Amino acid sequence: MKKENLKQKAYCFIKSKIINCEYLPNTFLNESILMEEINTSRTPIREALNKLEQENLVTIMPKKGVVVGELSINEVNMIFQVRDSIEPYIIRTCGANIDKNALKLMRDKILNNIEQEEIEKFYQIDDAFHRFLISSSGNKYFHQTMDCIYNQIHRMRVLSGKKIDERLKQTQEEHLTIIALLLEDKVEESAEAMQKHLQNSKNATLMSLMI
Repeated sequence: MKKENLKQKAYCFIKSKIINCEYLPNTFLNESILMEEINTSRTPIREALNKLEQENLVTIMPKKGVVVGELSINEVNMIFQVRDSIEPYIIRTCGANIDKNALKLMRDKILNNIEQEEIEKFYQIDDAFHRFLISSSGNKYFHQTMDCIYNQIHRMRVLSGKKIDERLKQTQEEHLTIIALLLEDKVEESAEAMQKHLQNSKNATLMSLMI
């Protein structure tokens, strides 16, 4: 297998383990064990870890090892500070040009999931909704930044488990409100609804970490 393929294999394997919390925050990763698990040499592992450090999923500590990124209250505050700066801004600047047919399809998916009450499906739709809005900006730097943010959001969900299940229905209703306002070309009101949604999500996330 080519070196680049081995690096990608190692990167995808370790990243999946981290964002699904099979490798828990603040735990050290053993390169030798990773080599056995992935069936590759040390070089692709180290290259993958360097890339994951750029995404804030691990921290490489000289002479100590590699530790999985923490999920502290401070981390949550920083993550939502970024989201609050970018997501309402995108709605304000690009909301009028967002494809309304795509918005209606997203709305229908949310409504369908409310009826079926599938939690895993909810998370997929939640991610798809926010990523759809980001992609509407056409700004690759927003996309790259938010991709890292959403990886961290996924980790928070896994760790909090059922602690925030009561938040799911509220989240879907907030998404529907944002979409409805966009469909009515009420861009500023939609941006404000997004800000409120993010504040509620932040509060729920902080609460889940404190339980």
